[in-house]
Amino acid sequence: MTQRLHLVFGGELVDPGKNVFRDVSKIHMVGMFPDYASAYAAWKAEAQRTVDNAHMRYFIAHIHRLRDEEAAASATEELGT
Repeated sequence: MTQRLHLVFGGELVDPGKNVFRDVSKIHMVGMFPDYASAYAAWKAEAQRTVDNAHMRYFIAHIHRLRDEEAAASATEELGT
């Protein structure tokens, strides 16, 4: 079975209209989740918790889309083997 990993993270933005964090060192890493449903539940909880701050944004990153197991590995990936 293929894993569909999702990362939930967020933080304060410089401008609510853009996706630029005010301080990258203060990004809140909520966690890694095995499926979209659990990632969405975590995202929603954090978004609701911070609803009073218009500059706070949380995101779901589809980690499984960053790596295609069918594609050939890059030279750097093959250095460890």
